[in-house]
Amino acid sequence: MPKEIKPKEVRQLKFKPWPGAADLLLIRHGESQAAVEGVPFPMKDGHGDPALHPTGQQQAIAVGERLKTWPIAAIYVTTLQRTHQTAAPLAKHLGLTPKVEPDLREVCLGQWDGGIHRIKAAAGDPIFRRSIDNQEWGEIPGAETTAALQTRVRNGLMRIAAAHLDQLVAVVVHGGVIAAAMSLATGAAPFAFLQAENGSISRLVMDRDKMQARAFNDVSHLD
Repeated sequence: MPKEIKPKEVRQLKFKPWPGAADLLLIRHGESQAAVEGVPFPMKDGHGDPALHPTGQQQAIAVGERLKTWPIAAIYVTTLQRTHQTAAPLAKHLGLTPKVEPDLREVCLGQWDGGIHRIKAAAGDPIFRRSIDNQEWGEIPGAETTAALQTRVRNGLMRIAAAHLDQLVAVVVHGGVIAAAMSLATGAAPFAFLQAENGSISRLVMDRDKMQARAFNDVSHLD
């Protein structure tokens, strides 16, 4: 009797970055120190520069434990100390020295920087509400515009991607930066991805021609 020929099985494909793409893990820094009315954060180059809250330090440790066995080729941080402190446990595990990408610093909040924005938001200030409703940072007095933020975030990400073709990279950044990056990658409204959790991991795969969002706000490593 003729041998029975079984139909060929075709399994579902599993995603992997395309050749020449950089695989970026966008890590939001751990929770920073609480804002206190009348006691502004230290400032660095026009930005509030608080250190991590003890909870943020624990989140940084959890990020390090989560990623310590991943094949990460480089770690990037911003000019602000909360990203350096968040990256430190992972850098120690991997034996890597973080590199600074200035264009990925947090949105400049003008007259509301140094912790004031957080206080205004908690109070439901009308200017804060207008900024959220219009998805425009520039509604805040002296603040950077949403378009300006997205332009520099794109530039910073492009530099990292160009330096790390076919590599996995950890990039410790800020909530506003993650929102800008995800908006650029998906075409979503500018604030659609605002408020990623502290210590969360999002994922962006990109090259000079394409950006693809692969994950947002992964907090499975956090309590």
